[in-house]
Amino acid sequence: MKLLLTSGGVTNPTIRAALVDMLGKPVEESHALVVPTAQWGHPMCGPASVRNLVAGGSDSRYLAGLGWASVGVLELTALPTIGVERWGAWVREADVLLVDGGDATYLSHWMRASGLAEILPELPDTVWVGVSAGSMVMTPRIGASFVEWHGAADDRTLGVVGFSVFPHLDAFPENTLEQAERWAADIGGPAYAIDEQSAIAVDGGSVRVVSEGRWVQLRD
Repeated sequence: MKLLLTSGGVTNPTIRAALVDMLGKPVEESHALVVPTAQWGHPMCGPASVRNLVAGGSDSRYLAGLGWASVGVLELTALPTIGVERWGAWVREADVLLVDGGDATYLSHWMRASGLAEILPELPDTVWVGVSAGSMVMTPRIGASFVEWHGAADDRTLGVVGFSVFPHLDAFPENTLEQAERWAADIGGPAYAIDEQSAIAVDGGSVRVVSEGRWVQLRD
């Protein structure tokens, strides 16, 4: 897949331009599926935040509320009960998957359990736009400090990309560069820290940071 790994979504013209380049057409002509699943694994999320996401509310104006031609909902916890022969077509027909934040280990679990992780290699033209945990799930590890789901065995996620992501740089008191550096030392592999105005675009063998804000490559 083509990956646009963000901290806070498509928050500025530079990130939006990268998204349009990946899509190969305007946002307004593109059909999206929004994935709220990671929210259920995080104690700060719940029915109200999921509704806001799906409705493209004020907190989701940089994801589901970008002006898509259409937005549907793909809830991964439901997929094992209906089978890929039904939901696979929904995913293949979408131009973009909008994957919200929450707990990345919970999302990773349901991506595997649902079968979505298995069919990702069959979607070379689909764009994955991740927000926070929706980005971190594609990395090898997220670090113990980001694990909120009590069912997680450890901090490992899907490992689709070869680097880890520290999101929300400077957005919260605990998300300082110093904390990111300590986190990266524990991770031990390549890592980036990105703020709400930054994203990492992965397309084939190309990895580039697109930003109107602050980002740091912590390890290479």
